[in-house]
Amino acid sequence: MSHPFIEYRNVRVRRGDTLALDGFSLTIAEGEHVAILGPNGSGKSTLVKTINRECYPLQDGPDSYLRILGEETWNVWDLRAHLGIVSNDLMQNCTRDYSGLEVVVSGFFSSIGVWPHHHVLPHMIDRANAVLELLEASHLAPRSVTEMSSGEARRVLIARALVHDPQALLLDEPSTSLDFRAVHELREALRKIAGKGTSIILVTHNLPDLIPEIERVVLIDRGSVAADGPKDQVLRSTALSDLFRMPLQIVERDGYYQMW
Repeated sequence: MSHPFIEYRNVRVRRGDTLALDGFSLTIAEGEHVAILGPNGSGKSTLVKTINRECYPLQDGPDSYLRILGEETWNVWDLRAHLGIVSNDLMQNCTRDYSGLEVVVSGFFSSIGVWPHHHVLPHMIDRANAVLELLEASHLAPRSVTEMSSGEARRVLIARALVHDPQALLLDEPSTSLDFRAVHELREALRKIAGKGTSIILVTHNLPDLIPEIERVVLIDRGSVAADGPKDQVLRSTALSDLFRMPLQIVERDGYYQMW
């Protein structure tokens, strides 16, 4: 039986004294390209942390669950073969003197960088180089991440997340700290990844992050789904003005959206 890739049902997650997700329900099918859009404090980071098993839902009975490919319990090592994750927490950990290639290879070991006890096999090197080439980042293989720009380091982390050839790539606020050119390069890389058949799940507060291949948008606010549907129906000035609590105008051009 086919299962949704990710399925939230009436999920509540408490972080400290805050109910970060409150009755959250969302289903994402395999192969779907989805953007989850919301302001700061809406629950986006908690959403990502529940998927990568840094946070766990409250036990509220059989009608409340989070399932990935139909399973509520996952070994994180097994999950990596299905889902690659690029988060800002990973960006902050990229402070050691590792080469780009070492960072990508470390995706096989769920670490940042290759450590002395890791046994690196030839096929791992080949796969890492292939992913860097796909992202037009082969020139970053020998360079230390401490010498990379934020955009270059982000591309290396995307390659790290793709090294297992996962079914889906989950990105958390991918354009944070990137300049205009780096954002353009990031979007082109994501379009290429989507074109290769990898599902894109984009979690962001920044509307221009959305690439044309994303057809569905989910708006979240105060830990719950505020709207969910086709991109052209959800991305309306009224809905986004309500979401961000300020008057906004939305403009679309060549499949990209901007608001001000």
